[in-house]
Amino acid sequence: MTVIRHLTILGSTGSVGVSTLDVVARHPDRFHVTALTANNNIDKMLEQCCRFNPRYAVMLNAAGAEELKKKICTTEINTEVLCGVESLEKVASLPEVDIVMAAIVGAAGIRPTFAAALAGKYVLLANKETLVMAGHIFMDVVKKHHATLLPIDSEHNAIFQSLPRNFTGDCAAVGVRRILLTASGGPFRQTSLAEMKHVTPKQACAHPNWVMGQKISVDSATMMNKGLELIEARWLFNATPEQIQVVIHPQSVIHSMVEYVDGSVLAQLGNPDMRTPIAHALAYPERVECGVTPLDIFKVAQLDFEIPNLTKFPCLGLAYNALEAGGSAPAILNAANEVAVESFLKSRIPFTTIPSMIKQVMQAVDHKDIFTLDDVLAADNMTREAAYEWLDTKNTDSRK
Repeated sequence: MTVIRHLTILGSTGSVGVSTLDVVARHPDRFHVTALTANNNIDKMLEQCCRFNPRYAVMLNAAGAEELKKKICTTEINTEVLCGVESLEKVASLPEVDIVMAAIVGAAGIRPTFAAALAGKYVLLANKETLVMAGHIFMDVVKKHHATLLPIDSEHNAIFQSLPRNFTGDCAAVGVRRILLTASGGPFRQTSLAEMKHVTPKQACAHPNWVMGQKISVDSATMMNKGLELIEARWLFNATPEQIQVVIHPQSVIHSMVEYVDGSVLAQLGNPDMRTPIAHALAYPERVECGVTPLDIFKVAQLDFEIPNLTKFPCLGLAYNALEAGGSAPAILNAANEVAVESFLKSRIPFTTIPSMIKQVMQAVDHKDIFTLDDVLAADNMTREAAYEWLDTKNTDSRK
């Protein structure tokens, strides 16, 4: 008899959340949705509540929660609407919940993801910022509270699948020489720096292989996404920066590889569809069908690989520097990047200013040791203030 696993989805209206619900809907005998959460997409949340009838729906702010309540009152579903970060933490740690999909984008997802780990849940980690900003703290919490951590990023999930089943978090112990972290190169892999100065938000969000939200699409275009994944991989697999090699692979068919000391290289291949890593983690250690089109290797025919150009994509170099510096540096990097991407999407800065803004903000903020989650959040807040101050100064200078 199949045991039904109860699920909270943090960020259900985003691309990962929608893909998760697509997989869940295919297996009603395996999964039940207990709670859904969203930032401000009320109509999408209402649609999801009507289909999956969760016990709870959480909106980030009170106004959104009130509007959702009114709309739910016109339906026959019995979903209770909550609001705020505390409610996110509540639904991430409910006693009846087995699995928490942590798919809130950005630093906003850290506290509920920590709550899930503290409650000893199966944590399906799509919120890379948790490990980027608070890597060693979060991994200590996972271990201390016997949570199970399964990566959802296609690259980290591919690495996980390419490691031995008995992997316990130490690459050296299982004979790993290198982790080969693949990157598509984004939409501007073959675009000149001169042309990149005129890139629009619409162009930056048009990823050639993946369907993603705006923020992660821009991160992919600057290659900051790969930089964040580099830091994430360091903590997930207890690997040194020297053991992680970023490889440009435009086809996005090989999702990542693991090289062993005996010369073997194991890779995970598949079509670029987030439902594959989601299904793998949801059903782990079993496998379930998830609607992904089978990979036709004859149609692919060719696989290409390139070395990243750090001059053209300096964000990747900034991530390596932050990882080497340690302490609060990765949290500062992440916060500066979030403000820079937001500013680009609002047309406040050009695309090519994103890395220079991040670099200057990182230089302006004092780096400190990190001991607690409060230390992480303090570094995040301090960096955001510095980033907005940088923007104000830049805009003032441009008006002179």
